[in-house]
Amino acid sequence: MDGGDRIAATLARHGVASLFTLCGGHISPILAAAKRAGIRVVDVRDEAAAVFAADATARLTGAPGVAAVTAGPGVTNSITAIANARLAQSPVVLIGGAAPTILSGRGALQDIEQVPSLRPHVKWTGRANRVRDLTPLLEAAIAAAVRGVPGPVFIECPVDLLYDERIVRSWYDAGTKPPGSLRARLERWYVRRHLNRLFDAAAERPSGRAAAERGLSARDNARVASPLSPLIRAARDNARVASPPSSAMRAAAALLARSDRPVLLVGSQAVIQAAQVQVIAGAVSALGIPVYLSGMARGLLGRSHPLLLRHARRQTLRQADLVILAGVPCDFRLDYGRHINHAARVIAANRSAAEARRNRRPDVLALGDAGAFLEGLAPHASPRPAWPGWLATLRERDAEREAEIRRQATETGDLVNPLALLAEVDRIAADDAVFVLDGGDFAATASYVVQARGPLRHLDPGVFGTLGVGGGFALGAKLAHPDSEVWILYGDGAAAYSLAELDTCVRHGLPVIAVVGNDASWEQIAREQREILGDDVGTVLRRSDYHLVAEGYGAVGILVRRNEEIRPALARARAEARAGRPVLINAWLARTEFRKGSISM
Repeated sequence: MDGGDRIAATLARHGVASLFTLCGGHISPILAAAKRAGIRVVDVRDEAAAVFAADATARLTGAPGVAAVTAGPGVTNSITAIANARLAQSPVVLIGGAAPTILSGRGALQDIEQVPSLRPHVKWTGRANRVRDLTPLLEAAIAAAVRGVPGPVFIECPVDLLYDERIVRSWYDAGTKPPGSLRARLERWYVRRHLNRLFDAAAERPSGRAAAERGLSARDNARVASPLSPLIRAARDNARVASPPSSAMRAAAALLARSDRPVLLVGSQAVIQAAQVQVIAGAVSALGIPVYLSGMARGLLGRSHPLLLRHARRQTLRQADLVILAGVPCDFRLDYGRHINHAARVIAANRSAAEARRNRRPDVLALGDAGAFLEGLAPHASPRPAWPGWLATLRERDAEREAEIRRQATETGDLVNPLALLAEVDRIAADDAVFVLDGGDFAATASYVVQARGPLRHLDPGVFGTLGVGGGFALGAKLAHPDSEVWILYGDGAAAYSLAELDTCVRHGLPVIAVVGNDASWEQIAREQREILGDDVGTVLRRSDYHLVAEGYGAVGILVRRNEEIRPALARARAEARAGRPVLINAWLARTEFRKGSISM
């Protein structure tokens, strides 16, 4: 087996079904070997999209997503997507090619210091220095990605470790001088010694010293040495540390028993254990208190659960006397904790103590898995007499906001009303649809109107506010749920980042439906900029023919310019997708003040 075969065999052994990539000579053996091993190789048009796709599969399935990118610009192009995965606590394994070992630092093609570039944005990094390092290093990377607070990891694989030994030796022989002078003989001796070290056929299990040299802890080294799957070991580790201590659970239950106006916020971290989402949903229902869902937790309770609230969260938090943060930090989305009533008691369940204490120290810290915390707390819930009235007040407020949105959706004009368009998407999309939101104003408006169909059926840019996730996220979502409708709701600014992935969808037979809200503007920025600075500089776009771009990539393009064209266009899009063709709808939007004053930093 060459190095590419070893990596592919390791991925196959741990159930990796898809490898996302953009080809490059530094990683070609990995791609060819992965194909031979039965892994689906999905080649994209931008390295960032490969990582976004791996990220999406990780979030939707709970198992690590894997991307492989070539050296130099291939690796650096992936950094934004890797940083996004880190902030989303998504277990992504990034495999990067690298210059030949003997030429590192000597000006080889695409040779840069990759590990230092990635280290601030990942949980763990490693570099293979011998062929025998590849398997244990990749296993350690997979384990690190899912252990504790999940996140991305990076493994660097020099190109001369990946090709067959005979090929690599022929390259090095061709690059050395024929024997003659003493210097030439010494050079050949050095090169052959180096090659012998690269291809040392000793057992792959690293010694403690070798592990330390690669940056592995003693605990990591023990994992590498074990014959068990790292995914199984990581699951066992998570099971041991996932449940918060019983003392925290009792303290939380006591606070809940004294509360008259409790509210629960559930975030992505609560649904890290994808296999448990239905159990977690049952626990939230059993608690019997009002709940707001965010991130990957959207859809946890379905679309019409009586405890589910969608609007006026800030007002609710300012009136609450108890706030339970299940995998939700007090970052800018909660105005650094200032949205919460200063007199309210706070319970924070989180795998990260630092994140749980950020900006507002909780009265009860339940350190561990937020989903397990909800499961453990539910049996202790005892409804208070004040809860039904509190919930009724909040639901009435929610209903008023929903009625106002419906009213605004009926407003007509020369161009498409974005609320009307999104309301129709919400009405006709399949019950198992997956929604991918990518953009500023249009995507954020969609979050008010389009409801997640169920657990793990919603993907958006997240806390990093990353534009460009759409194409990659949709690829990953369609592969994770091949029989479900996958919709991308694009702002026109964001769409241009990943429209080329429609080509990937066509080539790989992945019929997604993209809807571009085209208002010819970076409107989320422009709205505030015009008002505060009196200038729209840098925010003006064209009503570009995105539907024609889609057709150029082999997809179906549909133009919608008036409200009455919405229904037939969406019906056609769904029919084309069912027939196996990716579709893009280019909807010319009227300007709206729906989200005025919504920017937060």
